[in-house]
Amino acid sequence: MPRVITNETYGCPPIRALTFDSLGLIKVTEARGKERGTPTVVNTWGEMNASRCVLAASMDDRPSNPLLAVARKDGNVEVLNPCNGDLHFAYSLFGDDGSSPEDDEVSGLHLFRKQKDDQAERSSTLLTCMKKGDVSLRTVKFPYARDDSTDEAAPKTWKACGSGEVLFGKVDGSENFGLFGGKRVEVNIWDLEQCTKIWSAKSPPKDNLGIFTPTWFTCAAFLSNEDHRKFATGTKSHQVRLYDVSAQRRPVLSFDFHETAITAITEDPDGHTVYVGNASADLAAFDIRTGKLLGNFLGKCSGSIRSVVRHPHHPVIASCGLDRYLRVYDVKTRQLISAVFLKQHLTGLVFDSGFSGEEIAVANTVVEAETEEKMTILEDDDEEDEDKTEEVPVKKKKSKKEKRSRDKVSEKGEKIDQVRSKKIRDHKKKTKKVKLTQED
Repeated sequence: MPRVITNETYGCPPIRALTFDSLGLIKVTEARGKERGTPTVVNTWGEMNASRCVLAASMDDRPSNPLLAVARKDGNVEVLNPCNGDLHFAYSLFGDDGSSPEDDEVSGLHLFRKQKDDQAERSSTLLTCMKKGDVSLRTVKFPYARDDSTDEAAPKTWKACGSGEVLFGKVDGSENFGLFGGKRVEVNIWDLEQCTKIWSAKSPPKDNLGIFTPTWFTCAAFLSNEDHRKFATGTKSHQVRLYDVSAQRRPVLSFDFHETAITAITEDPDGHTVYVGNASADLAAFDIRTGKLLGNFLGKCSGSIRSVVRHPHHPVIASCGLDRYLRVYDVKTRQLISAVFLKQHLTGLVFDSGFSGEEIAVANTVVEAETEEKMTILEDDDEEDEDKTEEVPVKKKKSKKEKRSRDKVSEKGEKIDQVRSKKIRDHKKKTKKVKLTQED
């Protein structure tokens, strides 16, 4: 059983979180009920295999037909049903032979939500970003797609950088623009429809000693779903930077956060608050307009934070990392609500915003059809069973002669037992007498 740390004062609202770990497992943690409770692990999907470590994940938690996409270390991208873990389809980024280039891994993944109404249940579009800068935009059909659906088009591919390593790839709320950056790669924005770069940041100037330090971006987040021009980034040199595309190419604001690398950053729906986690397990909230520290979250972790996610409806955030805990915090009080021990090193998490705590959303229309067919088959089987039960003859009562014969047999058995017990007693008395005579 997972170890759970609870706080007596606070409770967790009804939430559903999916976590991913270094051994390729997907674990579902839920807190049910209208009242505040304690999250518990309800499902675990997959088999333990280090080569199938989940490097990136993206979720489309729409009310009908939700989807979950995960990118694994072996180069496979899978689209799953987030309600029951069933696999819809999978493909390899390294080709049919499966041979992967050296030191090339998936660094970014996004599952597109906006699709045409007539194709919403037939295909899915995914953006993947590799460590060496290769970006692909691919549309894949579901196995149960109809014949009149559009054919799978060739994926769009381009290079997000000429050199260096791309460590993250983000897509804005309108899903028209992509943001990329990494080690020795300045953050840049691309138009996803035209596959062209529309903006790139300018390298920082030299310091007072004339030393130039190359940039090393580790994470980024758009401040608003409606505006792609403002975003915040975290760097290896423990800096948080605010960029405004419409203002200038260099950061509008930058400030330090402790002395270790920034590893995770996420935005708040209010548009001006960001939550920052670093490699020394510190988690804090900042007002990105002024760089003011709003406060640190209590309940310090003991390992590097790898992912921080803000719930879209409830005032809570969740973090996970190398200490193997999923921790849930209250945004207003910054208190630790609950922490669940998940055994493996965690690489990321997502929230299921469609979870209400009472009923689990139906995963897919195909699943609905299959369940209806199964129900009808079961009903037919029940009717047949009822008919058979009616035809089965009723058991007759036993006659008096049979009862008398059984009574006689039991009486004989009792007499035999009495005789045996007498013989045993006599034998014991004789053995005692022999022992006494030998002693004399």
